[in-house]
Amino acid sequence: MSITTYETYTVETTGLTVSLLVWRRFKRPMFGMVERILELNYGLAEKGIFLPIGTKVTIPIDAPTARSIQIAPAIQLWD
Repeated sequence: MSITTYETYTVETTGLTVSLLVWRRFKRPMFGMVERILELNYGLAEKGIFLPIGTKVTIPIDAPTARSIQIAPAIQLWD
């Protein structure tokens, strides 16, 4: 079971997209997060690719669970 909290972000610069907002917030790829944000913020997609200054965007923040945390296997370059 995952616990979701929400953050509200106000766009303060030009040229910001939802995808870039996700990257700046999480500092890593978050598969499906753009779609979740668009579903959560009704009418956000109609504002265009670049979000207008002053737009408030609600971002879901999931608490990590043991199931969602995956450790990549180590890669060995030499024997």
